[in-house]
Amino acid sequence: MLKGPIARRLAAVLAADIVGYSRLMGDDETGTLSALKALRHELVDPEIAAHRGRIVKTTGDGILVEFASSVDALTCAVEIQRNVAKQAAGTAGSKLQYRIGINIGDIIVEDDDIFGDSVNVAARLESIAPPGGICLSSFAYEQVQDKVSFNFVDIGEQSLKNIRRPVRAYAVEHDAYRERSAAISSSIPRLSIVVLPFANFGDPAEDHFVDGLTESLTTDLSRIAGAFVIARNTAFTFKGKSVDVRTLGRELNVRYALEGSVQFGGDRWRVNVQLIDAMTGSHLWAERFDQPIIDLFEVQDEIVARIANALGAQLIANEARRAASATHFDVMDLYFQGMACHNKGAAPEHLAAAKRFFEKALTLEPDNVESLVGYAYVDAISAGSFVTDDRSARFTAAEMNLVKALSLSPEHAQAHMLLGFVQISTNRATQGIAKCEQALSLDRNLATAHGWMGLAKVYMGRSNETESHIREALRLSPRDTGAFRWTHFLGVAKMNLDANVEAALWLRRGIELNRNYAIGHFRLAAVFAQLGELDQARAATQLGLSLDPHFTIRRFSSHLASDDPTYLSGCARTCSGMRLAGVPEG
Repeated sequence: MLKGPIARRLAAVLAADIVGYSRLMGDDETGTLSALKALRHELVDPEIAAHRGRIVKTTGDGILVEFASSVDALTCAVEIQRNVAKQAAGTAGSKLQYRIGINIGDIIVEDDDIFGDSVNVAARLESIAPPGGICLSSFAYEQVQDKVSFNFVDIGEQSLKNIRRPVRAYAVEHDAYRERSAAISSSIPRLSIVVLPFANFGDPAEDHFVDGLTESLTTDLSRIAGAFVIARNTAFTFKGKSVDVRTLGRELNVRYALEGSVQFGGDRWRVNVQLIDAMTGSHLWAERFDQPIIDLFEVQDEIVARIANALGAQLIANEARRAASATHFDVMDLYFQGMACHNKGAAPEHLAAAKRFFEKALTLEPDNVESLVGYAYVDAISAGSFVTDDRSARFTAAEMNLVKALSLSPEHAQAHMLLGFVQISTNRATQGIAKCEQALSLDRNLATAHGWMGLAKVYMGRSNETESHIREALRLSPRDTGAFRWTHFLGVAKMNLDANVEAALWLRRGIELNRNYAIGHFRLAAVFAQLGELDQARAATQLGLSLDPHFTIRRFSSHLASDDPTYLSGCARTCSGMRLAGVPEG
C-alpha cells in the first residue's frame, strides 16, 4: 500500500518478452536459459544503456524499461530487434525473438518499481506485436512520428485485455504488416464491407424487424461512393453463427465488417453497431442509437440513415489513413485523402489541401467521377464560405465539373446535390431545390441536401421555412462533419427574421461544432452588435480575422446569392452589424 504523497512522472515505457518462451524452455531448458543470458548480456542490455534507459525489472524472459524520451525508447527497440535478427541469421538453430510494446504516459513510482495504466498498456501492446515486431500506442507515435525515419503501420483501435478503453496502436513496419498491406492493396476492394445480420437481444417475434434493419443498411451503404457491399443473401448465411472476422474477411475478400445488435425495452429500442477491420480484427468505430418506439419502421429509417452517414465519414477517414502510408498513390488513394481533408471543415488550408489531392487524381485520370465531384465541392464551398474574392469564377468552375461528372454518371446523387447548391447560391434557388430533391430520390440519406434546401429558403425570402429543413438534416445525421454549416444557415435565417437572440444561439452552436468557419464568427459579430453587445462583437470579429485576415464587408456584400428584397434587406442589416463590430470595410 502506498504511503504519503504518490510520486508520479511522465515516462516512455518499454515492455518486451521472448516469443514462445515456455515452449522453448520445455524443449531445452538449459540451452534456452543460456542463450537468453547471452542475448541480454551481449545485445539487449548494452542497447538499453546506450539509449539512456533504466531497467526497472526482469521477469524470466520479460523486461520492463523506463525511458525519459519516446524517441530513445523506440530507437532502442528497433536496434534490439535488428541485432537479435542479425544474430539469429548468423547462428544456426537460434530461436529467440522478442515482441516489444511501447507507451508514454503518467507512471506511479515506488522505490525502484513503476506502476499504473501506462505500464499496463505497454505490456498489452507487447502481447499483440508480431515476433520480431514493435507496437506502440498513439500517444507514443505522436511523439516520434516526425523525429525518426522508420515507417509505421496504423493497425487501428485495439481492445486490450483489462484495459477499459480501446487503444489506437501503430507498428513499426515489419514483414508481417508489409505482406498484409501488399495483399490488401493488390486484391481487396478499398471500401469493401459485409453487414453481418444484427443480433436480436429481445423478443424472437421481432426477428423480422431486426433482419429488415440489416437489409436496409446493406442497401444504403451500397450508395456510398466507391463502396463494395456483400449481398444480403451471402451475409445472411452467417446469421446466428459465431464467426472469426479475420477468417470472414479472407473468405469474402473484404476490408471491413459491420456487426450490431438490437434490444427492445418498454417503449424504447437500442441499436449498437461496430465497425471492425477484417484484416486485424480490431475495432475501428462504435456507436449506440437509443430511440423511443413511435412508428417502428419510421424509426428504422432514421437509424439506418444515421448509421450510413456516420459510417461513410469513418470509412473515408480510415481509407485516407491507409492511403497516406502508401508508397505509390493511385487515383483512389488521392481521392480518399482529398475527402478526408474536406471533412475537416471549411478552413482555407483544409480546402487547399483537398484541392491538391483532387487535382493530382484528375491528372492521373481526367474522367474520374468521384474526383471531379470532389474538385467541384472545394470550389463551391470556397465560394459559399466567403474565403475567396473570385466567387463567381469558383461557382462557374464547379458547375462545369459537375455537369461533366453527371454526363459520365447520370445517377450520381452527390453530384446532383452539389449542383443544387451551386444553383441555390447563384440566384437559381428553385432549380437548386429541385436538384436537391432529385439527389434525395437517389439517396435518401443525403442529409446535406436538406441543409442546402434550408439555405435556399433564406435566399428566397422565406426564412421562416428554413428551420424544418435544418432539423431534418440534423435528425438524419446529428454528428455530420457538415452540421456546423446547417446550424449556421439556421442562424442566418433567424437574423433575417430579426430574431437576433435565437440567431446568436444557432451561430454559436455552429462555431462550437467547427471553430475554423470564419464567416460564422463574422455573422455572430454582426448579431452581437445588433444586440448592443459590442465587446463580444469585436471579440468575434478578431476571431474571424485570425482565420481569414482578408475578409471584408465589400467581399460579403458583393457575393449576394439572390435579388429577393427580403433577403437583400437582411444582408443590409448584417453589413450594418459588421461595421459596428469592426469588420474591415475593404
